[in-house]
Amino acid sequence: MKKGTLLLCLFIIAKMVIQYLVVHPAYDLQRDEFLHLDQAKHLAWGFFSVPPLTSWLSWIILQLGNGYCWVKFFPAVFGALTMLVVWKTVESLKGNLFACILTATALLLSVFLRINLLYQPNSLDYLCWTLVYYTLIRHIQTEKPKWLYFMAISFAIGFLNKYNIVFCALGLLPALLLSPQRKLFLNPKFYLAILLTLVIISPNLIWQYHNDFPVLKHMKELKETQLVNVDPMDFIAEQLKFFIASLFILIGAFVALISYEPFKRFRFLFFAYIFTIAIFLALSAKGYYAIGLYPIFFAFGAVYLSVILQTGWKFYLRFALIALIILGAYPLFKFALPLKDPAQYVQDAIAHKPFSEHKWEDGNTYPIAQDFADMLGWKELAHKVDSLYLTQKDPNLFIFCDNYGQAGAINYYTKIKGLQANSYNADYINWLDLSKPIHTIINIKDKGEDMDDEHRLFKNVTVIDEIRNPYARERGTQILLLTQPKANINEFLKREMKGRNNKIQ
Repeated sequence: MKKGTLLLCLFIIAKMVIQYLVVHPAYDLQRDEFLHLDQAKHLAWGFFSVPPLTSWLSWIILQLGNGYCWVKFFPAVFGALTMLVVWKTVESLKGNLFACILTATALLLSVFLRINLLYQPNSLDYLCWTLVYYTLIRHIQTEKPKWLYFMAISFAIGFLNKYNIVFCALGLLPALLLSPQRKLFLNPKFYLAILLTLVIISPNLIWQYHNDFPVLKHMKELKETQLVNVDPMDFIAEQLKFFIASLFILIGAFVALISYEPFKRFRFLFFAYIFTIAIFLALSAKGYYAIGLYPIFFAFGAVYLSVILQTGWKFYLRFALIALIILGAYPLFKFALPLKDPAQYVQDAIAHKPFSEHKWEDGNTYPIAQDFADMLGWKELAHKVDSLYLTQKDPNLFIFCDNYGQAGAINYYTKIKGLQANSYNADYINWLDLSKPIHTIINIKDKGEDMDDEHRLFKNVTVIDEIRNPYARERGTQILLLTQPKANINEFLKREMKGRNNKIQ
């Protein structure tokens, strides 16, 4: 085995192992992961929250037992494959082994450690962005049509995984038009590649059409509830933080694309970056939406640095750069990964330690990262619901939750076969089974929400328990038992479901 291949395998193994080691046992799965896992039981060509590909992966995980290790396997694999594609990009640019090692180290010890923690579409999204850039580079280098078709497939997979990849195309197209690579638009094979993409994604487009384009409703809801709190300066600051330990490689990439003659034909990538960032800023996008832009630039930056640090005393700076990345990753491990018990992060915030304040979607700052707070309290909730369920004798007992995290967590962690939690929230509104008469409800109620409907519809409304984990985002969520209905609950839920669907039209 060649030395380069051996080192690449070691980096991939290290990536896979580290992803399993950077989560403290105090944490459960994260709320979004529960939703994605439940989609395996409702396979379709689209969902309100995401395109269909995640549900297919979830179905595979379900067949493998739905265990924690398999849930975490896929994001880790996608992170490792991103590293592999960038390594191959370096080789295609005639980079040496040092350039390959530099890129692999930078990607290994970066924001991808956190991204690849969670079973969400983001990990595959960033891999697909990287593949689109890589296949385009290979087409320019070889002029072989197969790379255009590989690019089409990469984009299509990305589209079926997360619509965010559309912004990759929106940044690339004007950049190509303004560069000598505009000749691509005169190539008939390019349009065959576009046709291939459309064929692959057409089932999802048809599904969107027949379901009144829920993606537009989701974007509207996202804009009104989350993106409204995004500060453009925070977006810019986050771009710098994502790869803070290896920022010098990205700077090297931008310098090389502008001034290094061998990279002249790839200069359009620099302008694609500018266009894409501008679009995200105009749309008040979250900072992490843009992470897919960066991996490919590590290849260019590393190759350029390996060239300018090739001879004399500068050669020894190579070791310093590797050391800089390793040392610079210290804050990432200390503050950005769930390596410590939640109580320790709160203590860090009380002591005003660096990076101990975290901004959530609501625009406020908290002592623990939102993702970490979203990984707490779920087992506690499921255990308490199981315990209450076993005290009831109603065979049609209905479990109803205020949000998808609650419903998904109960469905994932329950020890009772056949138990199913429901919600109006996210995709769960389309999965409600109201075919059986409902007389008893276990109601999971968000903290601070009024109980007007509950008292209006049921004679007995009893608060049984609540989530008590002091660090959970769901702390204070109540578990209610509703019995002796005053009205037809099935009809009420049907009317409410229809009203909520109409509200977001």
